[in-house]
Amino acid sequence: MTKQEKVDFVIRTLDEIYPEIPIPLDHKDPYTLLIAVLLSAQSTDVRVNQITPILFAEADNPYDMVKLSVDEIREIIKPVGLSPMKSKGIHGLSQILIEKYNGEVPRNIELLEELPAVGHKTASVVVSQAFGIPAFPVDTHIHRLMYRWGFSNGKNVVQTERDAKRLFPEEIWNRLHLQIIWYGREYCQARGWNLEKDVITKTIGRKSVINEYYKNKKSR
Repeated sequence: MTKQEKVDFVIRTLDEIYPEIPIPLDHKDPYTLLIAVLLSAQSTDVRVNQITPILFAEADNPYDMVKLSVDEIREIIKPVGLSPMKSKGIHGLSQILIEKYNGEVPRNIELLEELPAVGHKTASVVVSQAFGIPAFPVDTHIHRLMYRWGFSNGKNVVQTERDAKRLFPEEIWNRLHLQIIWYGREYCQARGWNLEKDVITKTIGRKSVINEYYKNKKSR
């Protein structure tokens, strides 16, 4: 298969498996999505979805959020981890949204990245899922799968994002990045991976990855 044929195969297969794509983090507007994505760093979506209803019952907009102290926010979000940094970030960015943007979340990746505790991936998720602006946020699943599929060298997420944007048509980025995340969770995991059930990697995967898989399987 040529590189383009592999790309087409991935798009076609993912569309068949995930014609409808659930959004992993529960939210109701750009602000609650921004907070949920920030909380998800080094945590799980399941854990975040358990905590955000408690937090948003207290404050689901920047004006109410700044009425809470950093310590109060920290107490609520403690179960998701990194709570000292995240609570300061949530309080700080809420203050900036009020002062600079009339309480609205900006629709621009660069402006979002200027907010406390908001990195490139978080900003990309927000513009993609809240505003429908093409972006390709790379998480650990996408980084792993792009390497296993031979689409990126796996050096870092910046390179993986660049490669993904080069290979896949811009008009499907928003849909595709979510499809790859779900596929990674369900069929192409980091641990407990079963290549026999992973039709994409089995069909187009990097030879060294497939050889390594079978070598490890034999030695078990």
